Amino acid sequence: MSKIIRRYINSAQGIRRLLNWYRPYRGAAIKVTALSDDFTYARVEMRQRWYNTNYVGTHFGGSLYAMVDPMYMLLLMRQLGHDYIVWDKSAEIDFKRPGKGRVYAEFKVSAEQVAKIRAAADRGEKVLPEWPVDVLDEKGKVVAKVQKTLYVKKKSAAA
Repeated sequence: MSKIIRRYINSAQGIRRLLNWYRPYRGAAIKVTALSDDFTYARVEMRQRWYNTNYVGTHFGGSLYAMVDPMYMLLLMRQLGHDYIVWDKSAEIDFKRPGKGRVYAEFKVSAEQVAKIRAAADRGEKVLPEWPVDVLDEKGKVVAKVQKTLYVKKKSAAA
């Protein structure tokens, strides 16, 4: 693969486009609408379609979770770099109201948060950062609250 293609695929714009072509996202009408170049921010949206609507006419819960599933891991991996292992450890979703129409979620990972995680991992600690995210409807009302827990460890310290 040429360096130009590899660089594009690893850029924020390239990753955003790849995610938007990713079959599970396409199949649920999920779209990454923003991904900052420094990987500190992302926004994901999902429009309601017949194929992501459940029996009672609202968004399928699995699709609501799918739209938030990889984002914190992706943002943190890109900010920490290749010397760290970053995995999803656990997640919890609390459905607050029926989701209809377009829903969205925003993700923010600050440089300060990354610095604390990196410092702990560099000391050989296993780090379990928690990230809350709300799924909101078009009126800004909370449809679901998700709590993600990641696993972070420096590769040389992981055994």
